[in-house]
Amino acid sequence: MNELATTKMSSKGQVVIPEQVRIKLGLRAGVQFVVVGSPGVVVLKTIAPPDLAEFDGLIADARRQARRAGMRVADVGRSVREARKKK
Repeated sequence: MNELATTKMSSKGQVVIPEQVRIKLGLRAGVQFVVVGSPGVVVLKTIAPPDLAEFDGLIADARRQARRAGMRVADVGRSVREARKKK
């Protein structure tokens, strides 16, 4: 599935992903990427928010870990207030 194309970076650091690559990968406006760079290599990896079922699983796991750590609901509110005071 490798697609080869060339592009240039603008003076503002913008890079256009060639149309044939966008079509083949199903990329649309607003897609977000993680950018990883090392000498001579730049990698763009698409990222997306988890779907709702996956998100529910993440929340359940976070709650289990919080319970095991001895956290209570009141601890969360207190921590938020303290963090807001520090701003």
